[in-house]
Amino acid sequence: MTHRARKRFGQNFLHDPGVIQRIVQAVAPRPQDHIVEIGPGQAAITRPLLASGCRLTAIEIDRDLAALLRSKMADEARFRLIEQDVLTVDLDALEPAPLRIVGNLPYNISTPLMFQLLACAQVQDAHVMLQREVVDRLTAGPGDAAYGRLSVMVAVRASVHRLIDVGPGAFKPAPKVRSAVARLTPRPPGFDIADPDRFAAVVQAAFSARRKTLGNALRNLVSRDAIEACGLSPTVRAGEVSPAQFAALAACPAA
Repeated sequence: MTHRARKRFGQNFLHDPGVIQRIVQAVAPRPQDHIVEIGPGQAAITRPLLASGCRLTAIEIDRDLAALLRSKMADEARFRLIEQDVLTVDLDALEPAPLRIVGNLPYNISTPLMFQLLACAQVQDAHVMLQREVVDRLTAGPGDAAYGRLSVMVAVRASVHRLIDVGPGAFKPAPKVRSAVARLTPRPPGFDIADPDRFAAVVQAAFSARRKTLGNALRNLVSRDAIEACGLSPTVRAGEVSPAQFAALAACPAA
């Protein structure tokens, strides 16, 4: 059965054996693991993961690919298929826990999907293929050109490690962008965030116009005096502020 990649699902199928091997080695699946594979596609990674003896739940939205997977995995007792949009799947309801996530995330939903994964209490870690520029932002720190809102909002939820850079030729069809694999490991931020909604609002406002100083960007949320009380100059820009400093700013009384 031949499957034509569908743009609306952001499908680019991994086929490079060397890249597949490196990803499986990075995941290092064990027999006791429950792996949830997002977008298994044509099962390029599915079979090598299952070879470890793990249990694997695949989530696939494309009904034609789902039919192909059912046919390929008909004799595999440790394989389960959920034919559904992953954004609508209740990951916390999947058993047994904990869950280890593996996936070539569709680039058009990669950001909301990452936050869904990090909000799931059962996720032990996630090995995800993303657009390389997204991984640049995820791994950036204060002062880096790629550092931004995404860097901060993920940093307070997980540690992120860049693992593998992947060129377009590793996929069929070849995407127009370069990719990278990252490991996300959920963990507490290491400092208090009293009001997550206010923290998110402060970070969003600070990065809404990167050229603005903190005093101007946050004028409706945090006073200049409060910014100085946090040990920051109102003339500093968001790209120089650490996640812990953003938490301190968010803890200040509203302007």
